[in-house]
Amino acid sequence: MDKPNRLKRRALTAIVIAALATVIGAVFAAPGTGLAAGTAPKNNTEPAISGTPQQGQTLTADHGDWSGTTPISYSYQWQRCNPAGNNCAGISGANSRLYDLKSQDVGHSLRVRVTAKNSAGSTAAVSNATGTVLPATAPTPKPTTGCPAGSGAVNVADLSSPARLIIDSFTSSPSVLTKQVGTLTIRVHISACSGRAVTGALVYAAAVPFNQFTVSEVQTDSTGWATIPEQQQNGYPANPGRQTQLTVFLRARKAGEPQGQGVSTSKLVAFPIRLH
Repeated sequence: MDKPNRLKRRALTAIVIAALATVIGAVFAAPGTGLAAGTAPKNNTEPAISGTPQQGQTLTADHGDWSGTTPISYSYQWQRCNPAGNNCAGISGANSRLYDLKSQDVGHSLRVRVTAKNSAGSTAAVSNATGTVLPATAPTPKPTTGCPAGSGAVNVADLSSPARLIIDSFTSSPSVLTKQVGTLTIRVHISACSGRAVTGALVYAAAVPFNQFTVSEVQTDSTGWATIPEQQQNGYPANPGRQTQLTVFLRARKAGEPQGQGVSTSKLVAFPIRLH
């Protein structure tokens, strides 16, 4: 009696399991595909390309708007087409959102093919074509003189070697130094490129030997003049009995350039001293 009952129970259990499997398969699987149930990606707004179609520029692909079961992943394939956007062919290795335009692209237009993929399948959509890719713009050659075109004052940032800054004028106030100077004001004029005033140059002034006056570096103004106030220090005069002039080291430079290089210049100048 027990054995036939056990066999019947096992048979009934097998039937129930089979039925449940059928129900679960109907709910969670697409018939005949083996894929999880869901909706394959559908393109609602086509992919788009932004950027300037010119050699050396970078184009950026936007995958557009898609619906379907999430998450959705996107892959890209850039295509090179004729100027009308037809006869397109995939570009080898061009599989990211960004694409740098090359010489081979000049005279062609480009499209991008976007493939959207999720658990239910994949769908592709293609963007509109760009305009015809133009050649790169040739860089404007720098003047061989290092001087910008034009006349009048020039900004030091626009100068490059072989142009050089020139210390063409300098004054001191007082014009003749005595034993007690207090504040010494040194004015220095900087020019370049056949006498054009230079604005923005950094001008440094230091009395030699040091410790006679404070040391300063000042920018030239719109007329090319730098006004440098320096305070008397304990070391002035350097030779109280015999000193007849104050020697000052002047330097003019362009910010960012190593000292003594580029367009910089330097000069030793002297101002008279009358101690008695």
